[in-house]
Amino acid sequence: MGQRRPWEVEDGLWERIAPLLPVVERRQRHPRRRRLDDRRVLSGILFVPYTGIPWRFLPREPGRSHAVPTC
Repeated sequence: MGQRRPWEVEDGLWERIAPLLPVVERRQRHPRRRRLDDRRVLSGILFVPYTGIPWRFLPREPGRSHAVPTC
C-alpha cells in the first residue's frame, strides 16, 4: 500500500476509536441499502478541515458529500 494521506485514520488510532462507535442494526425500511464504512466516513469528515474545501466538493474517493454527516 502507498503512503497514508494526512486525513486517513491510522490503524492504531482506529483500534481506539472503533469500540466507541455504536453498533447500528440493519434498517428494515431500506434493507438493500448498504451502510457506509465508519472509517471511510471519518476520513471524509477529516478531509474537509484538512483541505479547507466545502462539503459539496468532496471527491468521490472518501464518499459522496450527501453521505458524509455534517455537524
